[in-house]
Amino acid sequence: MIEMKNVYKKYPNGVVAANGLDIKIDSGEFVYVVGPSGAGKSTFIKMMYREEVPTSGEITINGMNLARLQKKRIPYLRRQVGVVFQDFKLLPRLNVYENVAFALEVIEEPPKKIKNKVNDVLALVGLTQKARMFPDELSGGEQQRVSIARSIVNVPKVVIADEPTGNLDPETSWEIMRIFEQINTRGTTIVMATHNKEIVNAIRRRVIAIEGGLITRDEYGGEYGYES
Repeated sequence: MIEMKNVYKKYPNGVVAANGLDIKIDSGEFVYVVGPSGAGKSTFIKMMYREEVPTSGEITINGMNLARLQKKRIPYLRRQVGVVFQDFKLLPRLNVYENVAFALEVIEEPPKKIKNKVNDVLALVGLTQKARMFPDELSGGEQQRVSIARSIVNVPKVVIADEPTGNLDPETSWEIMRIFEQINTRGTTIVMATHNKEIVNAIRRRVIAIEGGLITRDEYGGEYGYES
């Protein structure tokens, strides 16, 4: 599903955030990306949805070479790759239903399909009763549920989550993780950058550790491995 071949990323200030990355992630996997601050995790994640472009090397997701992807093809990529952020990135003037529906409207999905898909995904994340509420009326955990619903309403092959529990209390973080587990059991590949040691150690999945732009550890059922 995801493959990196000899990927380098050097920023204009001289910082090397990816130093020859080689990795394969199969369809349906659940992968944690861990490492100290400034290790290159965010760059690793951002290159997967083409927020960043590698300096050299190849990144392939579901057969698409992201390094060579034309700008006009990026929206097509984003239909297959859902992204969940730490700070939610919801549209404040749209209610819950409208925030999720917006992801389908921009790709010109028919109104009837939009209604059915949005209702289904809001049920999955437990927000059916709050469909008409606005982001500032929701708790942090509820806002993150909206963000997750928006990321999966297109039924993407991959969901990339960048510190999705970083702004949440422990109890809410576990609720969010249960939703990610549900999504994964449906066959969606999950790649999650996280500093949450407790979650990584309790919900054992594949762990990819990055330090200094290098993959220093790649193990199935691994532990977090750092002090948090």
